[in-house]
Amino acid sequence: MTHESSASPLIFGGAAQSPRAALPLLPPLALYIHIPWCVRKCPYCDFNSHTASPVLPEDEYVDALLADLDQDLHAVYGRELSSIFFGGGTPSLFSAEALGRLLKGVEQRIRFASDIEITLEANPGTFEQEKFVAYRALGINRLSIGIQSFQEEKLKALGRIHNGDEAVRAAGMAREAGFDNFNLDLMHGLPDQSLDDALSDLRQAIALKPTHLSWYQLTLEPNTVFWNQPPTLPEDDMLWDIQEAGQALLAEHGYVQYEVSAYAQPGRPARHNLNYWSFGDFIGIGAGAHGKLSHPDGRIVRTWKTRLPKDYLNPAKSFKAGEKALTNDEMPFEFLMNALRLTEGVESRLYPERTGLSLESFAEGRLEAEQSGLLQVEPSRLAATERGQLFLNDLLQTFLS
Repeated sequence: MTHESSASPLIFGGAAQSPRAALPLLPPLALYIHIPWCVRKCPYCDFNSHTASPVLPEDEYVDALLADLDQDLHAVYGRELSSIFFGGGTPSLFSAEALGRLLKGVEQRIRFASDIEITLEANPGTFEQEKFVAYRALGINRLSIGIQSFQEEKLKALGRIHNGDEAVRAAGMAREAGFDNFNLDLMHGLPDQSLDDALSDLRQAIALKPTHLSWYQLTLEPNTVFWNQPPTLPEDDMLWDIQEAGQALLAEHGYVQYEVSAYAQPGRPARHNLNYWSFGDFIGIGAGAHGKLSHPDGRIVRTWKTRLPKDYLNPAKSFKAGEKALTNDEMPFEFLMNALRLTEGVESRLYPERTGLSLESFAEGRLEAEQSGLLQVEPSRLAATERGQLFLNDLLQTFLS
């Protein structure tokens, strides 16, 4: 990693940039840990996930994760972790012993905040009461359970390994294991889904009383089975009806929408994700993990790790696949594509605090977005209007350099 003097022009891709202001205060720091194995790859999934072999290389992978983290430590010396997120793949395929050794190794390297949030993604088909009690004893204090639907035909169409009864039991087992903070992941706009189907799923999820719900529309992504063999999805009018009725139902039961597809009980938003959306910092370790780190001299660097597990575990290959320092021209889009996902946006002052640039750096785009009715006319905040939230991609195009 190149360390330029803050007194010299910054060089990105061969072009000189105006010096960026030093950051007076570094943002909160999080850690994302990617565990890339699943029991089976779902046909809609474009995440970096791979079908697991009968025996997972737990010890080797934990060793690699800690060695990967060691290579990033120089950039975060003296800082503390506000949150950790185990994503995948299916992290709950790993034993409590493996995750315990990993967490201990992380804490030996980086100080944990006293109120650190530690989230583990899990699927109902991997729930074992004893294992999840052990996870809770390790200090993991939040679960994100991948339900997607409670209906047998929909789960079958999505290629899920669990059934509706297992999904319901998983939430109860989470609570019995000591998790009083958990998210349920639920999709809508599923193959041949009606309005009644979608609301039935949502009512069942609400009845399980999660503190957080991720409720989002199925989209067909490149490099997936569904992209190459698309199922029959609901028409746009039906999707709109589902969205409107579902949001009303969630609000009726006290779930506040704070992000495009995230709803939480009061005081229970996902702190790890809030950090992403407010342009906080995060280390990414594991196969295909991404990171973003700010430096006191104003540099902001995105990194990405080697994608294939066999390459990540190969001592002859580097953990880091690439890195890129953000240019001044890229900064407005990079900041706003996260911040404008939040329904209330962010305070305007956060932009100079987190980027080292003045608000004038995107004043022209801001005015255009306000005049088109996509951005709220509010000097102290950067927030999309209701229309802007519906047409977020159009809004963000305004800020592309």
